[in-house]
Amino acid sequence: MMSDLHTVLFINGEERNTDQVLEIADPGKPGRIVGTASAASAEDVGDAVAAAEAAFAAWSALSGPERAEQMAAAIQGIAEHRDDDAAVLSQENGKVVHEAWVDSLVFELRWNLALTHADDVDTSELLEPVPGAIPNSTRITYQPMGVVTIIVPFNWPIAILGAALPHALLAGNTVIVKPPLTAPLATARVVQRVAEKLPAGVLQVITGHDADLSGLISNEKIAKVGFTGSVNGGRKIMEMASRSLTPVTLELGGNDAAVFLEDAPLDDEHLDKLFGAIYDTTGQICMNAKRLIVHRSRMDELVAGLESRLAGVKLGYGLDEPEGTTMGPLHSPTQKTFVEDLIREAKESGADVREFGELPGGELEGGNFVRPAIVVDADPSLRVVTEEQFGPVIPVIPFDSEEEAIRLANDTWAGLGNSVWTGDSSAADRVAPQLKSGYVWVNDHGATRLDLRAPFGGVKQSGIGREQGLHGVRDFQEPHAVSVIAD
Repeated sequence: MMSDLHTVLFINGEERNTDQVLEIADPGKPGRIVGTASAASAEDVGDAVAAAEAAFAAWSALSGPERAEQMAAAIQGIAEHRDDDAAVLSQENGKVVHEAWVDSLVFELRWNLALTHADDVDTSELLEPVPGAIPNSTRITYQPMGVVTIIVPFNWPIAILGAALPHALLAGNTVIVKPPLTAPLATARVVQRVAEKLPAGVLQVITGHDADLSGLISNEKIAKVGFTGSVNGGRKIMEMASRSLTPVTLELGGNDAAVFLEDAPLDDEHLDKLFGAIYDTTGQICMNAKRLIVHRSRMDELVAGLESRLAGVKLGYGLDEPEGTTMGPLHSPTQKTFVEDLIREAKESGADVREFGELPGGELEGGNFVRPAIVVDADPSLRVVTEEQFGPVIPVIPFDSEEEAIRLANDTWAGLGNSVWTGDSSAADRVAPQLKSGYVWVNDHGATRLDLRAPFGGVKQSGIGREQGLHGVRDFQEPHAVSVIAD
């Protein structure tokens, strides 16, 4: 069964259809096609790069406030289509519809927050001569880089785009957006509506098979690539970009630890926050809590709190949320198999694995549904602990000392986000700086709890660079120094 929904390429201010299309599968209803997206050729990609390069001179010549004025006009009216965009995204992604609605909302919020830095874009710093040592007077400014490619993943594609796209544009770059291969429809719709209100070539959207879109990375006219996705995906992007020494910003996977000290608050408010930080989007968020490291004296209380919330989970179709669905399917059959394998291995090891909810039947039978689970008192060597689950399963690991908790939290390849939960602010001030990650929450965790003004990104294998805020703007600029020797 196929929908008549179709999206096109948007190149140099014009729609472009292609003979080849991507068929976008519904992860909740086996055999159903949500819609189709035009599949670009290498020639289409070359045209988009050329158009962006041609548009760069005029766009970069504008001041930050001038660009911000045009960008503010371009985002107007985006909310008018939010319900329809959310319905499309829910079907192609699988998540419940209110999360898809928030996906578009966060894009708008991030866009408008980026515009608050309009006056900072063109700021400069003057280094005065140092008598007897440095005779130079040097002015440091920040210049746009050129044509930028931004690649977003399937899980929160529109919101994630908002963490980089407005910053790149405000910095004076022209941008080509590549939506996710398996869920491009809603993102392409949103980007085209914005692009239509900007000068031709400033913002474009390209969908298609990865092999045909390699020019978005390897073309020597590309000045920067921003990628959000898996660690393996980041490695491939970095390898491709290295051939032309193209800079990259990589926001990759996480294995976030939530550390619960002996005095951690575990009332309903905090347990609700924790539950969302683990199971939102069926666990498919890079900054979700992936490991719970809990003082041994609080294990039973925390597990009981999660169990009481998991008892109310209803697996179902994302658009059926008003009828009671609380958790949708995983996005792909491959991910479903991976998560099921993690749970099976934990069971076979003798771990205490507790599963909740019922798999749906009828037209949803065979969809990418996995029952949410907790692995209680998990051995730290289990793959459900050492690998990013990206699904609705969480290991709970006990500790006896603060030093042990910090060691367990940092003993991972990842460093995206962590959290510390305690009733003692001095303990939070002591532990948080020792957690090796780009972002740390206190008594909170997760994407919905992110300060959208602050720089976000990872350390270790969780990424390179930062998004959001003024740091996010600077990530799409090059420092430029002009030095004059004093007479």
